[in-house]
Amino acid sequence: MSEVIDVPQLSAAEPEHRGGVDPQTLTAVLDGRWAAVRQRSRAFELPRDEPPSYDLGTEEHRARVTARLHQFGASGMPQTAFPPSVGGRGDIGAGQITMEMLGYRDLSLMVKAGVQWGLFAGAITALGTEHHHRTYLRRAIDLDLMGCFAMTEVGHGSDVQSIETTATYDPQTQTFDIHSPTPTARKEYIGNAARDGELAVVFAQLHTGGRAHGVHALLVPIRTPDGRTAPGVTIGDCGRKAGLNGVDNGRLTFDHVRVPREALLDRYGQVAADGTYTSPVQSPTRRFFTMLGTLVRGRVSVSGAAQNATKHALTIAVRHALQRRQFTGPDDGEEVLLADYRAHQRRLLPALATTYALSFAQNELTSTMHDLLTGEGQPDPRAQRELESRAAGLKAVSTWHATATIQACREACGGAGYLAENTLPQLKADTDVFTTFEGDNTVLLQLVGKGLLTRYSAQFEGLDWRGMARFAAENAVGVAIERTVARSVFERLGSRGRREGGVRDRRWQLELLEDRERHLVETAAVRLRRGRADGRGPFAAFNDVQPHLLEAARAHVDRVLLEAFLAGIDGCTDPACAALLESVCDLHVLSRVEADRGWYLEHNRISAARAKEVTRAVDALCEELRPHLATLVDGFGIPDAWVEATIAQPVRPG
Repeated sequence: MSEVIDVPQLSAAEPEHRGGVDPQTLTAVLDGRWAAVRQRSRAFELPRDEPPSYDLGTEEHRARVTARLHQFGASGMPQTAFPPSVGGRGDIGAGQITMEMLGYRDLSLMVKAGVQWGLFAGAITALGTEHHHRTYLRRAIDLDLMGCFAMTEVGHGSDVQSIETTATYDPQTQTFDIHSPTPTARKEYIGNAARDGELAVVFAQLHTGGRAHGVHALLVPIRTPDGRTAPGVTIGDCGRKAGLNGVDNGRLTFDHVRVPREALLDRYGQVAADGTYTSPVQSPTRRFFTMLGTLVRGRVSVSGAAQNATKHALTIAVRHALQRRQFTGPDDGEEVLLADYRAHQRRLLPALATTYALSFAQNELTSTMHDLLTGEGQPDPRAQRELESRAAGLKAVSTWHATATIQACREACGGAGYLAENTLPQLKADTDVFTTFEGDNTVLLQLVGKGLLTRYSAQFEGLDWRGMARFAAENAVGVAIERTVARSVFERLGSRGRREGGVRDRRWQLELLEDRERHLVETAAVRLRRGRADGRGPFAAFNDVQPHLLEAARAHVDRVLLEAFLAGIDGCTDPACAALLESVCDLHVLSRVEADRGWYLEHNRISAARAKEVTRAVDALCEELRPHLATLVDGFGIPDAWVEATIAQPVRPG
């Protein structure tokens, strides 16, 4: 094996960053609004433990991650998102960035931190009132109280509204009876449950006064202070998983566990001593989705962490490609770098370009979420729904992109990419579940699709598939694209008139994506209407059009990504950096058009000649960006010490 040395610049095969762009300039653009928080995260060091985590047993790995959780907590960074009343700064955006930066380092730690501070403490913050904050929140933030977020059940994962666990109020004792009435009501895959959790935020169907009031959250002890399982609670261990084995996922079952009335997190639903139920949100459906808003921050964190794991994988694969040579070239007798093969460029560069697009979209999403959740008064319901839809769409696309790109990076590194010492197998294993937790991606895109129909007609609001099918059968839906970035960005875009007439004309690209989104949404509504007119039941009509609606949702996310990229370029003040980003943006959008060229050809949106022009442009952009490969991955701003893969290290000459 080649000798490895520790030097500041890991892209040693490229002695200089060619093209006149400083990677630090790119990093500053990508870091965005919370650049200082990212820099602070880069300065936070975890001890380099031996043996590496992939050689640890399950219990040893869990113990290490719990120790790291305390080290991370001691840094003070996780506390930033919480209210000043409990020692925080109320900076939700900073808290999100801090969590997702762990995606570069230790994904088990990121998930366990997300459970403790994002879900458990976050639910107490968002759903609880002053009593809960005073009694539990500071202890949860300081890790004096370890907790769980017990929502998912064996029988109901994505369909939270149908969970079976019950919380029945008894006015005689002023307690709630928490019960798992069936085997499928068992809480499943609950982080922190198998080993460390003491208190769980349990989601259950609330019953009082003989009436059901839907899903609410209650605080339920699962262990006693001395670590024993609490009476009436059964705790199981999910055991070894494909990845994330530093997280102690467990199972929870409740056998008539009694908790006091004050255990109800009652910001959105209160139960008086006599059992009377009241709520500031009258609509049960709106109340449910308001309470589920706690999931938004989790989905944003998962999206960001997945993107950072993808950046890590790309950095490894690109640095390997800039050093590894294979087969002698015909011109000079020298072996050719992997990075110089067009097929290899095709593997990595479009994925790298889309990773940049996702980063800009993530910045926009985090900023929107921060502003909405820290504003005065209650968030505007429409803005809240839009945030939830964008978070769902970006989480789905980011995690699918991570799965595909990390696999491509593994293959691009050959057998070396299969070695545990080269990090890629662990990144692949740890991120694989991201596509199905914090919301299954297919279900999340369906949420986005429904949101598109809702936006184009407020009458879709609150409708299930029955209502959606019924509405589409009776009404026409006109689609008007709503921008997700400032109008000034598009005004400046128009004034530049960039590359008019070709596939790299920016306005042509944007109009093409807008047209695809508009067409797919309109025709989804038409198909729903036709299905009902043909006498099909509402489920059959909706089921027939579901794949179509998912495609519309993906088209919407594609358009949002391009808009976010354009806003990122618009905010770049360095001309050379902006020019490089323009080319990266071209590669991102044209590779997406190339992937969907069958649709564009079938619907006469582009000609066969234009489709070929798109493919030629993708090849040309790969050649154009080849000299900037090192610059582009160094622009991610990953500290050298965090890139531990042997194949990503510089090799001493000779």
